[in-house]
Amino acid sequence: MMAQDFTLEIESLDLDGRGVGHRDGKVVFVAGALPGERVRATPKKVKPSYETAELAEVLRASSLRVAPRCRHFGLAPGSCGGCAMQHVDPAAQVAIKQRALEDALWHIGRVRPECMLRPIHGPTWHYRYRARLSVRDVVKKGGVLVGFHERASSYVADMRECHVLPSEVGALLLPLRELVAQLSIRKRMPQIELAVADAAGQRRIVLVLRNLEPLTEQDGALLVGFGARHGVEFWQQPGGPQTAVPLAPAYGELTLALPEFNVALPFGPTDFTQVNHRINEVLVRRALRLLDVRPHERVADFFCGLGNFTLPLAMRGRQVTGIEGSEALVKRAQAAATGNGLQHKARFEARNLFAWTGADWDALNKDGLIDAVLIDPPREGAQAVAQALAGATQRPRRVVYVSCNPSTLARDCAILSHEGAWHLKAAGVVNMFPHTTHVESLAVLEPGPA
Repeated sequence: MMAQDFTLEIESLDLDGRGVGHRDGKVVFVAGALPGERVRATPKKVKPSYETAELAEVLRASSLRVAPRCRHFGLAPGSCGGCAMQHVDPAAQVAIKQRALEDALWHIGRVRPECMLRPIHGPTWHYRYRARLSVRDVVKKGGVLVGFHERASSYVADMRECHVLPSEVGALLLPLRELVAQLSIRKRMPQIELAVADAAGQRRIVLVLRNLEPLTEQDGALLVGFGARHGVEFWQQPGGPQTAVPLAPAYGELTLALPEFNVALPFGPTDFTQVNHRINEVLVRRALRLLDVRPHERVADFFCGLGNFTLPLAMRGRQVTGIEGSEALVKRAQAAATGNGLQHKARFEARNLFAWTGADWDALNKDGLIDAVLIDPPREGAQAVAQALAGATQRPRRVVYVSCNPSTLARDCAILSHEGAWHLKAAGVVNMFPHTTHVESLAVLEPGPA
């Protein structure tokens, strides 16, 4: 017997952008429903402590609901999964993410910030300068597809437009299909990685082909010709990210500019950089203002990557040590420091920060106390670093933690607060990925009495 639809009052959103309500003593998650709405929902999965359901009808709409801009956005099978919140007013998206951050800090970490920072937000369309587009040759759907995955599926969406990619890239989705269909390796090329850079008033668009077989001479000619007509540069990546090479010798490294600090960071198209370059500029400015480094101070930048924060910090303090797990990124960061004339103020180390210890922290302080710390880890967070700082006798006066995962941020703040008596002075969100459920955030911590 088919389960019957039911009505539900939606109270909040979870970190996946699903509406949350309660029914018969259980939590119910409804994709596409918004806080304040009354909806009719179709049961999908029933578990002992929760249920999931599909949105069948909005009986009372929220004032937050807006018409999606993209025709591929939706809940139906085949809808693009690149965005999850186009049906939510952009300002409301920021408020929802701020609430999600507060909830994670309290429910996971049992910590509350003394104040909430003003959210960082900016352009909501055509902002995505980094993306991984899947490629599939699907005969049943008419040939090659290039785009994001369908919602909750491994299939590739039949995308013909995209409003979060740069407009020039969105316009290439259909021409790219035609191009890939002509390549000999079309069934052995699972993805195209996008990297865009704006430097010195010039935009460069790079498409990295993940080719599992070598390109033929004819493939190369087709790609170079396409690139010349459409103003894009093609690279090929036969193995890991470090194997990416340009098809044409003239294509060199890209540049991430931080004009406020007069800093330029060279990067390769498979190196990690933030997807939203305009927001990244504001994020760096805000993080440095919060850390408030003085000219005589020494700073540590954990998970420093290419030096996105390290080099601006070097312009503020006496000495900055950037620490990163990747040897390749450390070499790039050191070269960037030299290229920006900061080699005497910024040094870099390759270390496994997931195995960081209190002894490592003490060794870092042997030449003088580290006055301030910036932490910018991947989604796994910085548990080992937090543990070391919680137990340290030599403490920096302030930590600024940049997070891409509220759950691990809450865990690490809990370690610092409950085990090390640190105070969570402030926290706030950064809307790095508009129209998605991704929550980027900032936290400021200061040590209590030793």
